Amino acid sequence: MASSDQPRFSSRLGLILSVLGIAVGTGNIWRFPRIAATNGGEEGAGAFLIAWITFLFLWSIPLIIAEYALGRKGRSGVVGTFVRIAGERSAWMGAFVGMVASAIMFYYAVVAGWCIFYFVEMLTNPLPLTQESAQGVWDAFQAGYTPLWFHAAAMAFGAFAVWTGVRRIETVNKVLIPTLLVIVLFALGWTLSLDGAGDGIAFLFNPQWEQLARPEIWLEALTQNAWDTGAGWGLILTYAAYMQSRHGVVTNAFITGIGNNIVSLMAGMIIFGTVFATLGAEMSKGDILGVMQTSGPAGTGLTFIWMPRLFADMPLGSVLAVLFFLGLSFAAFSSLISMIELATRTFVDFGIDRKSAILGVCGFGFLFGVPSALNLDIFANQDFVWGIGLLISGALVAAAVISYGVGDFRVDAIASVQGDRDPGRVWEVLVGVLVPVQAVILLGWWLWQSAAVYAPDSWFNPLEPFSVMTCLVQWGLAIVVFLALNKTMARRTLGQTSPVE
Repeated sequence: MASSDQPRFSSRLGLILSVLGIAVGTGNIWRFPRIAATNGGEEGAGAFLIAWITFLFLWSIPLIIAEYALGRKGRSGVVGTFVRIAGERSAWMGAFVGMVASAIMFYYAVVAGWCIFYFVEMLTNPLPLTQESAQGVWDAFQAGYTPLWFHAAAMAFGAFAVWTGVRRIETVNKVLIPTLLVIVLFALGWTLSLDGAGDGIAFLFNPQWEQLARPEIWLEALTQNAWDTGAGWGLILTYAAYMQSRHGVVTNAFITGIGNNIVSLMAGMIIFGTVFATLGAEMSKGDILGVMQTSGPAGTGLTFIWMPRLFADMPLGSVLAVLFFLGLSFAAFSSLISMIELATRTFVDFGIDRKSAILGVCGFGFLFGVPSALNLDIFANQDFVWGIGLLISGALVAAAVISYGVGDFRVDAIASVQGDRDPGRVWEVLVGVLVPVQAVILLGWWLWQSAAVYAPDSWFNPLEPFSVMTCLVQWGLAIVVFLALNKTMARRTLGQTSPVE
């Protein structure tokens, strides 16, 4: 049996809120609306939503079930769980999954810092009355070293939140997530009261069916759904190591996936409704869509430049702006602490004491985030490389289950556990066949399109921010290092973790 003194979430509510803290983050409020707009047609973004919801059930929920079950059965971090479930040769796979989440953490903490800055800015200064003044606030913020200070503040808060382990993580999320949901619901209710907001919401949901023939829609929909839900990151696996055995994984997985996507849709309605209500009188739908599609790299402009400007034209705009960026800050922190915990737990499994591991993870997290804090092109590159890397990460989570035997894993880790539900053979097909096939087809399509169609003259340049080679070099370096360390990681982990429960 697992060690009886290993900490556990005190309740199912604490577990669910903490896992929703992983899933509900800036990916919902900051990333989702712009990705939907970028992949929308002149008549609407509904086609993207169809692809996005499709992958919720074909990719995200099956992987979330797998991660819950892997964590509960392995009772370790990502490397330890892969070793114990899929064998010692798979340590490098768990390390790569952890690397993807950690690489996202490096620049995600930068975004959390932006959220803190804008919360303080909205609280202490008047809202910008023109587009030029809103741009000026952003440019002045980015021009110096201020982003570094807020990046450091985000990492420091993250260290505090995970310092004493799962109980503090649970306590923090019991405050952050309900407060965030109340803010989102209030903002949505206010948005629905605005004249013209209905046009934006209708545009969000209206499908332009021919858009579904574009393969890039499906790639963007899958990567965004993985971003949205946390599926395949290893984060849910890490928290599930602390769940009580009697808390079933299947129901929790559906609550996590569907609950997260509902928050994304509400955030999309807030952003689309607000933008259309404010700009609809002076711009056409096409022009408004252009604003949303071209507002800075990785969606920086839409949230951090346009939203303060739009709030200035709304009744009680100052109050709404403060609440919006407070909610965005809470969303960022709830996800950031899960990324810190993933890396921390991995090093604890290697035999490093927890406090030293936290200091190391947050210290290096700050250092590796410095380039993204100082250069938006580097930031956009990292979001691009490791966002697509989630395809590989998710496929590796499925590979761990396949190595164990999908049918045997379903019976041993889920169906035979008292109080849990049997996901059935459909889940076996989804995880054992469709998840790997989706990853191979979409990743292969993207590599070919990027090299042959999008950037035939620069795909081989690793210094080009959005090239094939920049991805292959960064992924390849990580894989080579982890393969070289595979045996060492496996032995260190097996020497520290308790037997499988």
